Amino acid sequence: MISLRVPARALRSLPGSILLLSCCLSAVGTPSVRAEDLQTDYQKAVASSPRIARAQAELDAALAGKPLARSALLPHLDAFASGGENTARVTGFGPQTLSTGYHSDVFSATLTQSIFDGQARVAVAQSDSRIQAGRAALASAEQDLAVAVVQAYFSVLRAQADQRVAQNQSDLLASIDKEAKARLDAGMGDIIAVREAQAQLDAAQADVIAATNAVEVATSQLEALTHQPVGALRDVSNLKPVGPEPPSAAPWIASALKNQPLLRQKQAELKAAEQQAEFERRAWWPTLTFMGAGQHSAGALIPPVAMDQIGGSLNLSIPIYEGGRIRSRARQAAALSRATRAGLSETEDQIRVATQIAFVDLQTSVARYQAAQAAVDSSQIALDATRKGYEIGSRSMIDLLTAATQLAAVQRTFSLALYTQLVARAQLKAAAGVLSAQDIESINTLLTGPERQ
Repeated sequence: MISLRVPARALRSLPGSILLLSCCLSAVGTPSVRAEDLQTDYQKAVASSPRIARAQAELDAALAGKPLARSALLPHLDAFASGGENTARVTGFGPQTLSTGYHSDVFSATLTQSIFDGQARVAVAQSDSRIQAGRAALASAEQDLAVAVVQAYFSVLRAQADQRVAQNQSDLLASIDKEAKARLDAGMGDIIAVREAQAQLDAAQADVIAATNAVEVATSQLEALTHQPVGALRDVSNLKPVGPEPPSAAPWIASALKNQPLLRQKQAELKAAEQQAEFERRAWWPTLTFMGAGQHSAGALIPPVAMDQIGGSLNLSIPIYEGGRIRSRARQAAALSRATRAGLSETEDQIRVATQIAFVDLQTSVARYQAAQAAVDSSQIALDATRKGYEIGSRSMIDLLTAATQLAAVQRTFSLALYTQLVARAQLKAAAGVLSAQDIESINTLLTGPERQ
């Protein structure tokens, strides 16, 4: 919330038209009845985020992949049964031809157990790496969404603050323009001041249109995250700027290299790629399996004939030549592993830079907020002084217009500094990989001001 304050003694000394201008500057909007805060919008976004839903589904698929990979090392039991009617015509066993029909049945069971399979063991380890990558991807999606909601929420508030400043500025300049024309008609003014006031009024009205459009754009961006209409938002009334703690960038960078979900995802993907290369190399390895089978068969041309048999065997398989397939796939997997490793190094560099930038941005936001706050106070004082000078004739209408325009400019700078300070807090924690729902709740506690429509 941005409030423009004018001392009471200054208000009492102003003529009616100027007092009206001060009231316009002091308008800050109408409180609404219902609250919508950052925590509420964050929960809406989490519940409806397609990216989080996709990341969760991909993690579920990775979790299902582990028992699938492990199944290659577990026993496989198969059963088979058949029954049929047969007709046979037999010659060559005498002067007669034998023609008859008979029934046959076959029942069997086969047990297969892997004893040594190098590829299957790598596949089980690789499934763990993919699960780790899936969990890190989900954490990264949740963290990115948190930052996006914070940015979108405060972008709406900033756009609304700029809109109020633009509207107040337009109202102020409209009053100055009216007074300038009245003084000209009374023979007390000059045409240059009237034209300057009209020009600035036109520019201020254009600013109102641009600010209104900016509110609509910012609102649509927040609605795209929450997938619900945005109502009145709770604003910040008082803010104590906070810098990075610890105040050195090194611990934040170390935290990022340890905790950043995106980096942990890339590390798990590299491990999975290296395991895939090992999987392809082990295609040269022999495999050893045990197979046990039992079978019962009944029914033959000359009944009653039945046979029961049971047996077991050790089966050794050694690939000799596969047309170059194994060698080519091994080279391909090794190349992809090297590419993944290069991508991991690139991600580490990006995370270092992003964390350093986020750290500096939060540091800078404190100074900018304090400077903007002081500038608003001094510009308000300058406007009050210029009004008094205008009343007694020591300052011109142009001076009053300039002071009013300067106040609006520093008000916009202040709203930018205010919301940038809040966003920078979340951005640094996100860069360090430690942003959580508790941090959103902590920022949410700062929203103690009245709701803004």
